[in-house]
Amino acid sequence: MSRINTVTQETANAEQKGLLDAIQSKLGMVPNFLAVLANSPDALAGFLGLHQIAEAGQLDPQTRERIALVVAQENSCEYCVSAHTAIGRKAGLTGAEIDANRAGTSQDVRAAAAVTFAKALNEHNGEITQAEFNDIRAAGYSDAEIVEIITHVGMNILTNLIGKASQVDIDFPKIALQQQAA
Repeated sequence: MSRINTVTQETANAEQKGLLDAIQSKLGMVPNFLAVLANSPDALAGFLGLHQIAEAGQLDPQTRERIALVVAQENSCEYCVSAHTAIGRKAGLTGAEIDANRAGTSQDVRAAAAVTFAKALNEHNGEITQAEFNDIRAAGYSDAEIVEIITHVGMNILTNLIGKASQVDIDFPKIALQQQAA
C-alpha cells in the first residue's frame, strides 16, 4: 500500500481534478505515481511540463524508453521497471531488447551508446569520464541529443525516487527487478 495518498477523481480538488483529467484524456488512465504527485499540483504540473518538453525532443520514443528502463533497473524501482516495460512494448521494443536495456545495453548499436551513457550518468551522478563522453559522441549523438539524454536520466531519477519513497502500488503488469551481479 502506498505510503502517500493517491489522489483520485473522487478525492481531488478542482486544481488536482483538472490535471488528472488532462492525464486521463492523454493516456487513457492516471498512473498511480502521477496520482501521488497530484498531492502537490505544482509538483505534478512541473513534472508534466518537463515530460512534455522531453517528449518533443530529438530522441525517438524507443530510446527514451531504453533510458527509462536502464535507470529504473539501476535504481531498483520496480514500479518504473514495470511501467516502462509496458510503455516500451507499446513503443515497439521487444522483450529481448527490454532485457538488454535493463542490463545496460541495446541490440541496436547506436542506442547501446545512449543506454550505456545514461547508465554511467546515473551511476556516477553525472561525473562521467572523458572516454564515456567520447563514446556517445562517436556514436553520432549531437549536443542537443546528449542534453536530452541527460534530461531523461534526471527525469527518470525523479520518478524512481517518487516510486520508491512512496511505495506506490504498481498499476502496470508487475515486472520483477533483475538481480544485480555481486
